[in-house]
Amino acid sequence: MTSERATGPENPVIPGFHPDPSVCRVGSAYFLATSSFTYFPGVPIFRSTDLVSWTQIGNALDRRSQLDLSATRGWSSLGVYAPTLRHHAGRFWLITTTTSSSGKHSFFVTTEDPAGPWSEPVPVDIDDIDPDIAWDDAGNCWVTYAGIKQCRIDDTTGKILEGPHPTWSGTGLQFPEAPHLFRRGDQWYLLIAEGGTERGHSVSIARGPSPQGPWEGCPANPILSHRSTDRPVQNTGHADMVEAPDGSWWMVLLGVRPRGLTPGFHMLGRETFLTSVTWGDDGWPTVGPVELNPASTPAGTTTSTETAGGRSLRDDFDAAALHPSWITVRRPLDNELSLARRPGWLTLIGTSATMDDPEPVFVGRRQQHHRCRARSLIDADGCAEAGLSIRMDEYSHYEVAVQEDQILARARIGPLASVVAQAPKPDGPVILGIDTETESALGNPDEIVLGYEAAEGFVALATLDGRYLSTEVASGFTGRVIGMYAHEGTAAFDWFSYEGLT
Repeated sequence: MTSERATGPENPVIPGFHPDPSVCRVGSAYFLATSSFTYFPGVPIFRSTDLVSWTQIGNALDRRSQLDLSATRGWSSLGVYAPTLRHHAGRFWLITTTTSSSGKHSFFVTTEDPAGPWSEPVPVDIDDIDPDIAWDDAGNCWVTYAGIKQCRIDDTTGKILEGPHPTWSGTGLQFPEAPHLFRRGDQWYLLIAEGGTERGHSVSIARGPSPQGPWEGCPANPILSHRSTDRPVQNTGHADMVEAPDGSWWMVLLGVRPRGLTPGFHMLGRETFLTSVTWGDDGWPTVGPVELNPASTPAGTTTSTETAGGRSLRDDFDAAALHPSWITVRRPLDNELSLARRPGWLTLIGTSATMDDPEPVFVGRRQQHHRCRARSLIDADGCAEAGLSIRMDEYSHYEVAVQEDQILARARIGPLASVVAQAPKPDGPVILGIDTETESALGNPDEIVLGYEAAEGFVALATLDGRYLSTEVASGFTGRVIGMYAHEGTAAFDWFSYEGLT
């Protein structure tokens, strides 16, 4: 990275619901993975040459044989947690955990090409989340995970060869987790998160002569926390470190951008941020504060054009396959989605499932800007209902949809669901839209406008309070996703556009 980038990196560097970042460098390129929870495909993989501008190149878990999320129906924040991404012996390694009603199941996958395909999972029988993987000079493979515990494994079979045993678990704050083990010089360092992933989140570090310690905690722990400050980035933690080719060190971490009145609401989920790390003569790191400088480029874009308000993307569905930034809920839409049935259109074949159900026929992308505009041209003549949805989970979502000869706006807030407005549908295909606007006079974090395009311009059917689609109200670990859905019948979408404003 150049010194100009070092003094003011764009933050978040990967906006929207991209939590728990893990990073590694291979030559002059960086690779990064984040959590995906109940969305499919799992674990998006990004590439960068400067740690600031990232492009999504694939997903590590993109086949049913790799990822079964059927047992996550009880809660949308189950699923794939906290991957660690490393490069060793000419291969990329990714270790992670799926959580569900059947328990916690950790495994690793490998590949020579991080864009994929990745291998079938190799299970590792540990009893908690957030596994890290590291190798010492003798070739021993160490897995360290939440708790904090550690074991030595066979990196071919995943079999535990030694341990697990407790190791350094921080300063005594709750939920010691997210360990990352790395070597610098003749010292090993153990980086962890503690304090919980909410406002008390923090990063602490220890060092020792071997991967097993014994560990000495940094006197300045936690080395990073924004708790009890007025900084615009909060919940800072779950970090990973990487050394640049020029010898400088950098930290990627998750954080949130709360808005509105107390307690502050974050809607986009936990995002990936970047900050600098300097090493003192005493061998301890000092971490710079996480500054806010929102990027204008949504991560994972393909076809895009510059606009006055920032960056926009438009997908005309002309490719043979969807871009890897598109996601579905809990399963691939093998039989319910087609790009070939009507060339140049995305066709969804709706089932009896609605957006209130655990597995709707829905395909979306992460909301990455507080102010944004989403539009899609839909032909829903063969469908009972189809449209656009902005979704936190099956209990928290808003829709604008075509239903027979009507356009309707609907809200689902916990146990309450209601059509809040409707209007006659114009003849033929119609452009539906979702806008998110800035904070209201009432101090709400934002307002969500549901409507459609008519001859006279955009018609707003309903303006709804955005706080009900925030983590502080809906709960969980995810963020908003905006996309297209169908219920009972066939609907076709000619294009989808997303414009990030601020």
